[in-house]
Amino acid sequence: MIYPIVGYGDPILKAKTVEIPKDDPDLKKLVADMFDTMYYAHGVGLAAPQIGKGIRLFVIDSAPMEDDEDEKGNPITPKPGLKRAFINPQIIAEEGEEWGFNEGCLSIPGIRENVYRKPIVTLRYQDEDFNTHEEKFDGMTARVIQHEYDHLEGVLFTDHLSPLKRRLIKARLTKISKGDVDADYRMKFFGVKGR
Repeated sequence: MIYPIVGYGDPILKAKTVEIPKDDPDLKKLVADMFDTMYYAHGVGLAAPQIGKGIRLFVIDSAPMEDDEDEKGNPITPKPGLKRAFINPQIIAEEGEEWGFNEGCLSIPGIRENVYRKPIVTLRYQDEDFNTHEEKFDGMTARVIQHEYDHLEGVLFTDHLSPLKRRLIKARLTKISKGDVDADYRMKFFGVKGR
């Protein structure tokens, strides 16, 4: 099933999520549906709040984010991306010197801004069988994880911007919240009928 993506302005995107119980019978189907929805929308990550579910779950496939050429355009062997579901994740540590990258979000189409994040993240999470893992991730995979994890905490990438940058994009964000947006995937907007 392909879910509509929840657009900016919906309160679920600003709410903290709740843990998923171990006996959730629909979890594996939901994970598969989230991957389908993410790929349909051409995303590299998708958090449960973005499909209207206030639970601690996100999926990623960071392969499209890994470069296959260096800054001079010379071919390189890209780092392998990571395709995985993260259930009830908790960030244990973030390390290294922050670096900027032009981020976007399926819930905020058409807006991209530089966001600074640490290059290494340690995450404790459960897999689809509720086995607990603790792993360290780096590079673009770490960035995608941090972006999606933020969604579980009610934080959007725009919250990381300076007050000046937020003021500069405020009118565009307002338009998105009213459904006035051009996305090539289905979206739903809080309080807007017929979208």
